[in-house]
Amino acid sequence: MLAYLSRYTHRVAISNHRLISADADTVAFRWKDYRIKHGNRQKVMRLATDEFIRRFLAHVLPDGFHRIRHYGLLAAAQRKANIARIRDLLGQARPEPEPQLGAEIVPLTLREPCPSCGGQMRIIEIFRQGQRPTSRAPPREQAA
Repeated sequence: MLAYLSRYTHRVAISNHRLISADADTVAFRWKDYRIKHGNRQKVMRLATDEFIRRFLAHVLPDGFHRIRHYGLLAAAQRKANIARIRDLLGQARPEPEPQLGAEIVPLTLREPCPSCGGQMRIIEIFRQGQRPTSRAPPREQAA
């Protein structure tokens, strides 16, 4: 049975690197707890082998089917048109457009300290909303 299921572990429900251990009684695997916003979200779950297989087979598609991630009313290609149509059918008013932030000029203050070293920040370039900066930020120390 495990040899049969191993064909489906690639790119379907669970990858091999998430499997920790498996024996006749239990299967242990890593999972990510998305409710935790900061810190280590990786957890280990141990399930009875038959329960693991039951949950796993819920993700295996029959031959000829393809996994589709985004579909329906909120698919990216028709999202705006569908939401507008739904509002019309429900008799809801269209939301007021938000004011453009790029139109007003906000005076710059240099009171904010650098988040990295705490020193005074200097203006290197000013660009408006939607405009691409010509310079790029220096690399962060954490990334190096």
